Amino acid sequence: MSLASPSMGFTEDEWLMLETVREFARNELLPLDRKCDKDESSMVEVHPKLAEMGLLNLCVPESLNGLGCSFRFYAAMIHELSYASPSTAVTVSVHTLTGNILQNNAKEPLRSDLMSGWGAAENLGVFVLSEAEAGSDAGAAKAGATEVDGGFRINGEKMWITNGLTGRWLLTLVRLDGSPEKEGLCAVLVDGQSEGIERTPIHGKMGIRGSETAVLHFNDVFVPESHLVGERSAGLKVMLSGLNEGRIGIASQATGIAEACLDEMVAYAKERTQFQQPIGKFQALQEMISDTKTELEAAKLLIWQAAGKVDAGMPVPAASAKAKLLASECANRAAYRAVQVHGGTGYVNECRVEQLYRDARVTTIYEGTSEIQRVVIARELEKDGATIAAA
Repeated sequence: MSLASPSMGFTEDEWLMLETVREFARNELLPLDRKCDKDESSMVEVHPKLAEMGLLNLCVPESLNGLGCSFRFYAAMIHELSYASPSTAVTVSVHTLTGNILQNNAKEPLRSDLMSGWGAAENLGVFVLSEAEAGSDAGAAKAGATEVDGGFRINGEKMWITNGLTGRWLLTLVRLDGSPEKEGLCAVLVDGQSEGIERTPIHGKMGIRGSETAVLHFNDVFVPESHLVGERSAGLKVMLSGLNEGRIGIASQATGIAEACLDEMVAYAKERTQFQQPIGKFQALQEMISDTKTELEAAKLLIWQAAGKVDAGMPVPAASAKAKLLASECANRAAYRAVQVHGGTGYVNECRVEQLYRDARVTTIYEGTSEIQRVVIARELEKDGATIAAA
């Protein structure tokens, strides 16, 4: 079942594209995703196809060669991709997150030059925020930028970077040398073809193995002044502004995973028999399936609400946090139940729910842990004047 429904107001062309992507994902992406999970290789070979289908410039304005889709349509697309290949979905999500930040903050002519080619596979975007000692506390970033004639020289290391092996445009948070703690943070766009960049793949991931994850080393990399994104010392604000929308993408990824878990549960409960009847006849399994269906529908509604606020130009920090919190926790519960329904069969990799169980886990971690989402929601309540009392 799609994240969207006929009442959502999509055009006939949008419904056609959604159906085309659904078929492509389930027929072509799913078997490749299963293979990449087993041998821990990248889904990079599908990037040209993603570009051909318009999935890399969904949110780019039509005036800049994009599709100009609504954020609600984008969320529905991520859901469909995630049902078959969570790894492909996060690749598209991070690329789109990076592009949206550049659309809103890059200066001309850089903005137009970048966005007009953003849909090409060779222009994959990379969101370079985290460091070994700067995860949830992104403001603790230490990668440094030294001002030189015409721009900056970047030195330092970034970690857990999605699209980090083949991505071209690296939107990177750096600290101007000599700046006080929590000050002097700037967002700069690094051309991945520049000299001095080393990319080290991170292997041994629990899940989402078809998605590239890397450590990036910057060794005296030159970045021109024109590639400063946003104002000086406003880098953290620039980077975090994109996370509000990015979290909706991860929430949509989570519902795609949960939907796949639900379908696997239902199918197995119908075919597996014990005590002379399908196991789906047993109340305990019916409860697991019913709870998953209910939580999934609730998560979809929160995603739709948050994406609608983006389309309306409204602030979305709390709305996106609620969507990601519920959707990611739902995905993990769904995956747990799916393995439980399958019993011993679900504990081996030949059964897809084993991989979905591992893939679901990271949705409560990246682009803000569940604990961070709760902090965001609580702050919004405090801002609204609500009283938060201990139970």
